[in-house]
Amino acid sequence: MWAVLRPDSLTVLRDKRARTSLARYFDVMQDDKPAKFVIAKKLSANFIENDSPLKLWKLHDRLTEKFSRLEREVDSHQKSLEELDTPEKSYLDLKIEIANRILEGCHLCTRRCGFNRLAEELGECKCGTQITVSTMFEHMGEEPELVPSGTIFTLGCTLRCLHCQNWSISQWHEKGEIYSPKRLAKEVERLRRDGCRNVNLVGGDPTPWLEQWLATFNHVNVNVPVVWNSNSYYSEETAKLLAGFVDVYLLDFKYGSNNCAEKISDAPQYWEACTRNHVYGKKYGELLIRVLVLPEHLGCCTKTILNWIAQNLGTSVRTNVMFQYRPEWKAHEISELRRRLTRSERERAVHLAQEAGLTNFIT
Repeated sequence: MWAVLRPDSLTVLRDKRARTSLARYFDVMQDDKPAKFVIAKKLSANFIENDSPLKLWKLHDRLTEKFSRLEREVDSHQKSLEELDTPEKSYLDLKIEIANRILEGCHLCTRRCGFNRLAEELGECKCGTQITVSTMFEHMGEEPELVPSGTIFTLGCTLRCLHCQNWSISQWHEKGEIYSPKRLAKEVERLRRDGCRNVNLVGGDPTPWLEQWLATFNHVNVNVPVVWNSNSYYSEETAKLLAGFVDVYLLDFKYGSNNCAEKISDAPQYWEACTRNHVYGKKYGELLIRVLVLPEHLGCCTKTILNWIAQNLGTSVRTNVMFQYRPEWKAHEISELRRRLTRSERERAVHLAQEAGLTNFIT
């Protein structure tokens, strides 16, 4: 059925530009290579619960380098995961431990609220310690290479986008359903068995739930690419923990200036966080970038973003220049956001992508 609804999800399999920029993703999707979390489970991590955060991070840094070598050896068939022993504590276990420590004074996102979530304190995202799910299903509306995508929408977000299309999810206007990591792992496995090409972690934003997501995939026993579908507003510590876990960084690049980010999304230091996390994404995984074109923001945002992508990530990076903007939630509070894009704005955005030299963008 999905092939009928989205025939481009089949033709993309023969798209050389898509396959080049997302080469490993396609291999994992087709079970020719293991997902990163599968490899992470095989990498031994020698730590104890009483180790200091500094000691844990130093170990993590060393193992991140070791993971990269192991991944290359597995991909090139120099080593077989099946022949490697399963360690008592793994690189993935280490990530879970560090993420749990972070919750004591939460700084998973750029806001760095510092609330002790383990003591039931809630910060800006209003997320506690039990992952809360809105919906999960086979998503047919994503980029063709992702469809059908096993999308899991969690409640809560690190931003306050006035035009948020998922505001009922991001701002906790829904109740949602609490899942344990083991139960959620079963749902991940079900989505994969039902034919999903990946598991797409989204919201809201997945960042506040990083510890729970890591714990979930410690119980997942199928090979499936992990897609981190995020607003890019996460801390450097989170970026480090995502390395060796995420296969595809499906990242929003929302604004070309901090002024626009603060005005529309209450997001101080968005540019610094977003650019840093895109660089991390390219280094440790594969990128699929979303640029939502906003009315009257083509000069300050769209042009700046597309030029930065071409100059810092390369002209062949997979980029979705999106025209789906529509006024939602509190968009009426910003005068230029009260309308949809005009035809000339859409044409201008395409011209800007071409002018930047991007050779692998879609609309």
